[in-house]
Amino acid sequence: MADWHAAWQEMVTDLEQQRDELKVRLHLARAEARDEWDRLKLDEKIATLRQRADAAGVEARDAMKGIGKAAESLADEIREGLDRVRKTL
Repeated sequence: MADWHAAWQEMVTDLEQQRDELKVRLHLARAEARDEWDRLKLDEKIATLRQRADAAGVEARDAMKGIGKAAESLADEIREGLDRVRKTL
């Protein structure tokens, strides 16, 4: 049970790191990139993903399947958003 939880925590931490690095670059970026960042609401989505990953740690393994699918979908959406912002820089 700890393995899947650790994997989720690692994934969320990696996404948070990517977010933080992009936020530094956004400080100097064009207004277009900042608009895209705001439109995608990546901070809110990462916070939601963090909550789901934390909640998964106390849920049973069976419940994790449903949470995991939703969280994985959200993680994919966040990755795509980070890529879109990265491409505008």
